[in-house]
Amino acid sequence: MQLGMVGLGRMGANMTRRLMRGGHELVVSDLSQDTVKGLAGEGAIGSASLDDFVGKLKAPRAAWVMVPAGGPTEKTVQTLADRFQAGDTIIDGGNSYFKDDVRRAEQFKSKGIHYVDVGTSGGVWGIDRGYCMMIGGPDEAVQRLDPIFKTLAPGRGDIGRTPGRDKMPAGTSPNTAEDGYIHCGPSGSGHFVKMVHNGIEYGMMQAYAEGFDIFKNADSKDLPENIRYSLNLPDIAEVWRRGSVVSSWLLDLTAMALVENPNLSEYSGFVQDSGEGRWTIQAALEEAVPAEVLTAALYTRFRSRQEHTFAEKMLSAMRQKFGGHVEPGKH
Repeated sequence: MQLGMVGLGRMGANMTRRLMRGGHELVVSDLSQDTVKGLAGEGAIGSASLDDFVGKLKAPRAAWVMVPAGGPTEKTVQTLADRFQAGDTIIDGGNSYFKDDVRRAEQFKSKGIHYVDVGTSGGVWGIDRGYCMMIGGPDEAVQRLDPIFKTLAPGRGDIGRTPGRDKMPAGTSPNTAEDGYIHCGPSGSGHFVKMVHNGIEYGMMQAYAEGFDIFKNADSKDLPENIRYSLNLPDIAEVWRRGSVVSSWLLDLTAMALVENPNLSEYSGFVQDSGEGRWTIQAALEEAVPAEVLTAALYTRFRSRQEHTFAEKMLSAMRQKFGGHVEPGKH
């Protein structure tokens, strides 16, 4: 297929590369013309402006927007919608608020433009590992884009089937969950699922961080000498990767960071929150669902901007490892 990609940052550029490897034709646009030229040198079709970008797309057009959530996404999506025609599709693959997706989908529906929201997880590793995608939008548009999703997704790989899954009743459409992507439902549902995914991520990261902070302080002078332990944190992370019930990719990245520097001294412990954690808690409030762990994890990120613990340095390390997130003031 042909696909347009707007935004060639950490994920947009690598998604472009993965799609080109899969045989798709990519038209690319970015605020940095040097970045556009770089991808053009790898086989993409460059563009000098959004007007030029739209002109190089063949009808029915499909453009994937991968720019920061909020104002930049809103401006880009609206600019594309002004230039697109009935039958064209705009895909928002960033971390937009799901209620904004519902609003945009309704707005563009009157023009016959399809709007698809894709919660995308995979970070800087996705180019090789593939991207897990949670998709919302109209059936027609999602089905037409299936070759794109299939190429970006991890595929089945060597992950064993969940016992009993082969006995589940078949749905009305092919089930792609085992390939690493699903059509969650109508507009907004993809980003809703990704939002809660990120809220859960906050909680999981916080649990690891607090546990290793306890290990770090196990040799505190405030403890009786006979129960002081000088523990090897890289080795603990490593052994847990092998057969433990708490093994995970987040733990793999934690182990990697600890091997590089057991004290995590290059991290200040200032931990940003990207919005989805807050939105997850808002959704829990609206649904009257208790979410104590996820709420506490979000508040810890707020506190990290005032005082820094080893646990918060570990949170920063995990964010840098999976997403390439750099702490404020660090380059």
